Amino acid sequence: MGPQNLTGVSEFLLLGLSEDPELQPLLFGMFLSMYMVTVLGNLLIILTISSDTQLHTPMYFFISILSMSDIGLTSDTIPKMLMNIRTHHRIISYADCLTQLYFLTFFGSMDNLLLTVMAYDRFVAICHPLHYPVIMNPYLCGLLVLVSFFLSILESQLHYLMMSLFTFCTKMEIPHFFCDPSQLFNLACSKTTTKNILAYLMGAIFGGIPVSGILVSYIRIISSILKIPSSGGKYKTFSTCGSHLSVISLFYGTGIGVYLSSAVSTSVKSGAVPSVMYSVVTPMLNPFIYSLRNKDIKRALQRLINRPA
Repeated sequence: MGPQNLTGVSEFLLLGLSEDPELQPLLFGMFLSMYMVTVLGNLLIILTISSDTQLHTPMYFFISILSMSDIGLTSDTIPKMLMNIRTHHRIISYADCLTQLYFLTFFGSMDNLLLTVMAYDRFVAICHPLHYPVIMNPYLCGLLVLVSFFLSILESQLHYLMMSLFTFCTKMEIPHFFCDPSQLFNLACSKTTTKNILAYLMGAIFGGIPVSGILVSYIRIISSILKIPSSGGKYKTFSTCGSHLSVISLFYGTGIGVYLSSAVSTSVKSGAVPSVMYSVVTPMLNPFIYSLRNKDIKRALQRLINRPA
């Protein structure tokens, strides 16, 4: 039998994290709890920033946009997984699979670009503190978010078009709980040299350039901090980057884990755990990282909680 054109495929089978029936209730409860914590935590961050005028600064504006993106990232995958576990129906249609892939790529790209924008914000704040209000004006902040939005649409559209051109000659089983791009790429039997080059080129452009921007920003930041004479001043200045560095480490660490596991390991389930960290755990932990390590947000949270009805 020849390769089956993707346009003729009507559905895929999501194998999930485990096929053991005894583990399904545990997985359902765990992921439902994680989803609720993610949504409520990020909504609380957005509400806190929007309701406190002291947090109406570029850095917290970007944090609120990042929280919106994290809600979208988890909402794209977890509700479908919970429904599949609840109904014991693991089928996803061709259209739904590509739609899920589109939004997963979009929100993942938004996170990636927003972290780059936040690194630039920290660079300006530390290396050019006197010009910070002029450089990071509301117009530029809005423009940076708008550019990130349209670049994310472009990347997700390119991923969508590339996957729609693939052909499959094996069983339509995805060893995951969502339509993961790397898993779909591994299942395709039409991975020509041109498509491989295109995939790596997209990764280099949409992944390599933001990472390079973050590295350059922090090299300049570290260079400026080392020029501060007192150790207390160095710590105080660098501590303003602590939350951002923690989120960067978590985001890119899990993202690299997904890439390496799919590229090196031959196991079809090898990328499941890193993908869960990337798409579920990271958006859940971001609100805690920013609230626990940021004194301004903690004080704003206390004011919000203590505010009379």
